[in-house]
Amino acid sequence: QVQLVESGGGLVQAEGSLRLSCAASGRTFGSYAMGWFRQAPGKEREFVASITWNGGTTYFADSVKGRFTISRDNAKNTVFLQMNSLRPEDTAVYYCARGITGVGARSRYEYDYWGQGTQVTVSS
Repeated sequence: QVQLVESGGGLVQAEGSLRLSCAASGRTFGSYAMGWFRQAPGKEREFVASITWNGGTTYFADSVKGRFTISRDNAKNTVFLQMNSLRPEDTAVYYCARGITGVGARSRYEYDYWGQGTQVTVSS
């Protein structure tokens, strides 16, 4: 069983920054892509960013491109989401997820394990 635990969320003013972390259990973390998704109240869960198993390739939603970066430390079973220039519309619960393959994907159906989420609130 894989467990994912997010941390680093909180309340920040617009144009501020936050760094989310996701710690994974298990010995096969380095074999799978990892992704970040978010869900705002009343909205569908949407793709934010993903990273391939070795960190070689990253993908971003257009809405966060240029502001967010994703990285991973396979030695520590951890994936990160650095969020800069935050906007009120970035307010959501952020979830990390493990991909079903080593290649990053945008669809939530390409991920099999999910964390419980961490709240990010951006005030204007």
